[in-house]
Amino acid sequence: MDVWYLIMEIVMLLGAAFLLGALAQRLKQSPIVGYLLAGTLLGPIMFNKAAVQDIAELGVALLLFSIGLEFSFSRLKAMGTRAFIIGVLQITVTLTVFALIFLLRGSWTQSLAMGAIIALSSTAIVLRVLVDRAEIDATHGRNALAILLTQDAAVVPLVLMVAMLGRGGDMQGAALHIVKTLAAAGGLALVFYLIFYIAVPKALVAGGLFANRELVILLAITTAIGSAWAAHAIGLSPALGAFIAGMLLAECSVATQIRSDIGSLRTLFVTLFFTSIGMLANPAWFISNLAATLFWVVIVFAGKAMIIFIICILLRIDRRNALATGITLAQIGEFSFVLATEALRGNILTQNQFDLLVTVNIISMFLAPYMAAFAPLLARRAFDIMHKTRAPEQAGRDETPEVTSADHIYIIGFGPAGRCVADVLVENCLSAAVIELNPKSAAIAREKGLSVHMVDATSSDAMAHVGIKDACLVIVTVPDPRVAQEIIRNIRFFAPAAMIIARSRYHIANASLKSSGATLVIDEETTVGNELAQTILETYRQRNRDALGCALAGVETQ
Repeated sequence: MDVWYLIMEIVMLLGAAFLLGALAQRLKQSPIVGYLLAGTLLGPIMFNKAAVQDIAELGVALLLFSIGLEFSFSRLKAMGTRAFIIGVLQITVTLTVFALIFLLRGSWTQSLAMGAIIALSSTAIVLRVLVDRAEIDATHGRNALAILLTQDAAVVPLVLMVAMLGRGGDMQGAALHIVKTLAAAGGLALVFYLIFYIAVPKALVAGGLFANRELVILLAITTAIGSAWAAHAIGLSPALGAFIAGMLLAECSVATQIRSDIGSLRTLFVTLFFTSIGMLANPAWFISNLAATLFWVVIVFAGKAMIIFIICILLRIDRRNALATGITLAQIGEFSFVLATEALRGNILTQNQFDLLVTVNIISMFLAPYMAAFAPLLARRAFDIMHKTRAPEQAGRDETPEVTSADHIYIIGFGPAGRCVADVLVENCLSAAVIELNPKSAAIAREKGLSVHMVDATSSDAMAHVGIKDACLVIVTVPDPRVAQEIIRNIRFFAPAAMIIARSRYHIANASLKSSGATLVIDEETTVGNELAQTILETYRQRNRDALGCALAGVETQ
């Protein structure tokens, strides 16, 4: 193999990935879509796809290594039971439902593999959109984050499952292979534990090596690539070895430094991974099977959205946020490419099935940024349409009688900020009504002796029924700026003369909150900055003599 020719191909791929990734970002897309398109366009003229895909396999291992660094045992524990349950239910139910659908057209091994592929969503795209739109703290944003974190943790078990399905054989042989795999993984984990918990910390701290940035970078590279090689050498998936090493290393004292140092290398290999996946796309197949492809795109989006919606409803999440969560995560994710490639390598999927899944995956990832961005609006519009199309007599039976509230102060949102407001009002003998959808927060408000209305504050009908027209003061504490804007417009419609004080999580949202009708906006970022400055001045005044002496002496203080 001509090494320089391979380098030329890699440079071509990276250059095309940069250009199309930049174009995708200008079009409000994820750069990942550009990377996929780069591989699709250059695929027909690349003559060494196998070599590029071998490098891309190392990229997958590095990606899972970095995910392992984020998934320390302490962080997994901090996720909480509720987040774990919603994530596990989403994966299990989605896999099962789609496996049953595909079972009508194929074998049970194919069905399970295809169900696993569809069960995953795109962490990279969805989280980027939620963070950019300041919706990561919104209810649907927190739900999506919980599901995505669980999906990332489930990638390795799903890869192992698909690999085992590809081996075939009888149940006894499959069980024996599972035992051997678990034993090998356990042994590898033990070796990594001894290295990362005992040897590495002692070597870095005792020898003073941690201060040398180059050595830490070398450790990161050696650990990431070495763990993948070690797993491959004993017959395990390189991705599994890298993931185990990452999780164990996450508890090490140098984990934060390694996490940052591995970033550039990870970007290189992950970009090659997505471009190599783009090479697997078959534009001619897509054109000749356009109707079938679009049909399955709709089935996947509708099916996943509905499954997540139902799971959220069962866990007592309000309907609009449940549907918004489902729409946000209705696409297929980047790790699905890994599962699809593993299934093709194990002869589980036919080439036609593989082409279908890859094409649907690429289209769904192209649509993902728009679905995640407009999920709350789509969910709200869907329920508004459902409400308006109900039969008049049924609507009349379902409506809640209008409440005439004696309270003229309303607190919308009873998180930590809302509770602080309520405590101050109660201390000053002022009564207030709370509008909150979260059952736990509503229960806390009732314990404080406050009247509670569990309604959606963005709903005009609901706000009319709680007597908001009589309000003289409304405090809006919800963190999501877009939801807050809609709530403020709703309040202003019913109570034009009311004073509305709104919490602004981000400084950039101040103007939009005021234009929506807020009388006063409390800017968190400015408030925190002022508080920090005041604390610094007070601390300086208290220690003025010591600080002045230190400044004049210009010497070390003991």
